[in-house]
Amino acid sequence: MNLKDIIAQKIYTAPLSAIPSENKCIINALNPHSYIIAKKDKVFEESLLSSDVLLPDGIGIVFAAKFLKIKGIKKIAGADMHQYLLAQANEKGKAVFYLGATEITLQRIEKKVQQEYPLIRVGSYGPPFSSVLSKEESNKIVKVINKFKPDILFVGMTAPKQELWVHQHKEFVNAQVIASIGAVFDFYAGSIKRPGPIWIKLGLEWFIRLLREPKRLWKRNFISTPLFLWEVLKEKWAN
Repeated sequence: MNLKDIIAQKIYTAPLSAIPSENKCIINALNPHSYIIAKKDKVFEESLLSSDVLLPDGIGIVFAAKFLKIKGIKKIAGADMHQYLLAQANEKGKAVFYLGATEITLQRIEKKVQQEYPLIRVGSYGPPFSSVLSKEESNKIVKVINKFKPDILFVGMTAPKQELWVHQHKEFVNAQVIASIGAVFDFYAGSIKRPGPIWIKLGLEWFIRLLREPKRLWKRNFISTPLFLWEVLKEKWAN
């Protein structure tokens, strides 16, 4: 499936309030970097395309939709979706679980959730930092999650590791909503400050993040972004 088809057929364009929660719902996000990775990794591509909700989490996706004249879409950041789901969970007294990050980050997240959303029952688990989790560790993770019985599972192990893990284990995890949200863990914990509203409105959130985390983000901005723009141009010329 090419970029135009993905945006036209898979990208989520409804309000956050329309996210389904009665049946199991897998939420992932698409940005220029993840699209480029998916072109080389068929399993990752499958994990994205099989999402129930694929968020346009990147100004590049919004630009591509406009440039290819598909449909008007608005960026939906993982951080915004996370805040919305927390608010809904608090209203209904649900349980939320965080998988990923360091113990310090998870402790900060739990403390903040308890302060801001007192009706939520919150738990967390920090898996080993490795590119691929062993079968034994994955089985342990599933057991820990299911023992807690969360309504919502947030996974923050960076892309594509988090999406691949969810794709491979979603049938065994007992949670209504499973959302891969990556850097949102650090944003919410305060470990990394998210750019302010003015930068987000100007479509320059990526630039401020690059200035703050050049070592981690240089590849996606100086390699993946140009490759993504080339893909957009090729699809434009093809039509």
